[in-house]
Amino acid sequence: MTSRGEPPDQSGSGTCQDGQPAFGDGAQVAVLLPLPLQNTYDYLVSGELAVAAGSFVLAPLGGRTMIGVVWGPGSASLERARLKPLRGRLPAPPLPEVSRRFVDWVAGYTVQPAGAVLRMVMSNTDALQPQRAARILRRAEPLPHLTLSPTRRRVLELLADGTPRAAAELARGAGCSAGVIRGLLDAGALVEDEVRPPTPPSPDWRRAGLALAPPQVDAAAALSRAVGEGFSVSLLDGVPGAGKTEVYFEAVAAALARGLQVLVLLPEIALSAQWRRRFGARFGAAPAEWHSDLGQAERRRTWRAVADGTAGVVVGARSALFLPYPRLGLIIVDEEHDGSFKQEDGVAYHARDMAVVRARLGEIACVLVSATPSLETVANVRAGRYREVRLPRRADVAPRPQVDVIDLRRDRPPRGGFVAPSLRRALAETMEAGGQAMLFLNRRGYAPLTLCRACGHRLHCPSCTAWLVEHRLIGRLQCHHCGFAMPLPAACPACGDGDGLAACGPGVERLAEEVAGLLPGARTVVATSDTLGGPVAAAELVSRIERREIDLIIGTQIVAKGYHFPGLTLVGAVDADLGLAGGELRAAERTFQLLYQLAGRAGRETAGRVLLQTCCPEHPVIAALAAGDRDRFLAAEDAERRMTLMPPYGRLAALIVSGRDEAVVEQSARLLALAAPSADGLRLLGPAPPPLALLRGRHRRRLLLIAPRAFPLSATVRDWLAAAPQPASVRVQVDIDPQSFL
Repeated sequence: MTSRGEPPDQSGSGTCQDGQPAFGDGAQVAVLLPLPLQNTYDYLVSGELAVAAGSFVLAPLGGRTMIGVVWGPGSASLERARLKPLRGRLPAPPLPEVSRRFVDWVAGYTVQPAGAVLRMVMSNTDALQPQRAARILRRAEPLPHLTLSPTRRRVLELLADGTPRAAAELARGAGCSAGVIRGLLDAGALVEDEVRPPTPPSPDWRRAGLALAPPQVDAAAALSRAVGEGFSVSLLDGVPGAGKTEVYFEAVAAALARGLQVLVLLPEIALSAQWRRRFGARFGAAPAEWHSDLGQAERRRTWRAVADGTAGVVVGARSALFLPYPRLGLIIVDEEHDGSFKQEDGVAYHARDMAVVRARLGEIACVLVSATPSLETVANVRAGRYREVRLPRRADVAPRPQVDVIDLRRDRPPRGGFVAPSLRRALAETMEAGGQAMLFLNRRGYAPLTLCRACGHRLHCPSCTAWLVEHRLIGRLQCHHCGFAMPLPAACPACGDGDGLAACGPGVERLAEEVAGLLPGARTVVATSDTLGGPVAAAELVSRIERREIDLIIGTQIVAKGYHFPGLTLVGAVDADLGLAGGELRAAERTFQLLYQLAGRAGRETAGRVLLQTCCPEHPVIAALAAGDRDRFLAAEDAERRMTLMPPYGRLAALIVSGRDEAVVEQSARLLALAAPSADGLRLLGPAPPPLALLRGRHRRRLLLIAPRAFPLSATVRDWLAAAPQPASVRVQVDIDPQSFL
């Protein structure tokens, strides 16, 4: 094993046509494996095998063969006699040089092994093999003489119309086994052909888009000019309904016209049916997709199409950033403020920030899009590091919706209810007028807590420091952190009382139950990640809402961003204070962003109204929303962060120590704190139990290192961990620039 920083051995190397080092017989190469390893391993190239930097190769490791990537020349730190030869090269396009630099950069910044980052790049190893042609069967003409059983006859009758079919389809249609199909094939009654799936059509940048208003034309021109002109970052800042998507579509067209690839990152790709439909209308073809709801075959096709350059536009979740683009020319991060772009587990990274890094490494343009940009992005605009393109007015004729605050201390819901009288009246008026309404509550299930009124016992997860959420529609209690689930018990497990269990607090299911009693004739739907089983279900829901088949939407944050529902005239936030609890650094910013985006769903084509139920109408977040003064809120939040030297004016690094044995975890965390670095401006908080002190059966302690903005935080944390080794039973997770403190 060698360090990538050691001087290379250039023996046996040459140059490929693409300028990458080429290695033939006798060359020594460094190979990075997709394992949690920081360094490369040296191997020999032997025989007729020829590889280049970026080649995907078969490398022996112990008693197995691994797929790795040639990272460059070997280090010559080991005797050649001790090196093992590579076992082959895979017939896949090499990993581009910019992708390899990106892997190294992300690994260094996040304080993670480079092999762990490479594993995200090599997320579909099937794509490294050539695509196998599908095999279909047709009836031989003329048929040979053979005895036909009833099942054989059914198979041949299915093929009588001349349409070839796959073997599995034939077996299902004829109600027979695969052996019957094989027998007909062996007897010459069936002929096997190979067929490759047709190449999907490419987006056509020449197609005309929607007519843009003058401010949109100017914004589109500014974004398009940046394409192909080197590295730049632009913030497209526009109010909800300003037409930001159609504006950045023009930059997409400019990139395609130059023969460049485009990546569009969306926070909820599996639920963005409207976006895909708008893209298809603009460019005449669907983009390639990359997200967790895709099947293995689709992921394989997308990975390969990206690698060979045939995928012109990719729309994806945060992991799409690590696909091997050979000619990426534009990255767009839509809803750049959204928390979904932060990955907490494994390699902890923020896709927005890494998108900027990928753009800088590739010398390309990056566009960040939001109606509520993050403070980090706003600070970069003010410092002149990012350009700003603003769309301050809606593209449609409807005015900004009226935002009213309902003070729950005065306008109280009836006992056992959660909807205030004024919101009830507004709902009834909207239904009577034939409009659509949305109720927002960011709590899944029926109730967030179930307790026993007899003994006070609270039903909690056995593996996490979390209450079990009741999901009454499926009759189960669930933990939303580890996935544990159990039936709702008939009696209290602590005292045995059979009548004492009570649901406490509202979830969307309980809210729907209340509204059903208020508006018995309303066609209502509950929209959460539990009720929408993926992009197909989400697309169908969006279509039903657009066709006015639904009167009232009750949902969590997945319905609060990006959607355009022309008939939606009333939006009500049932608990506008919910996100402000807990005292987290970004609580106010996140709550403002979410509610501002929510308000933007109302009145897209006719006058709309937004009602915020709150117990704290004087809170700066609520006051700013009621006044429609986003910039004043951002300025106040920015001033507070600047005064306390919190991000974006300071740096944070979280270290989470976890293990099965709480005493060992506690001791390890304390020893880690004692070895903490000391320098001007550094502060250490902890170790302390986080709110989720037990997660998935592992006890946890958190340490938070606070540093000045220009401090070399990643290198300091790496040296800190090296100076304080932990026992094998303990895991230390590093999160540079943490977004959550759970």
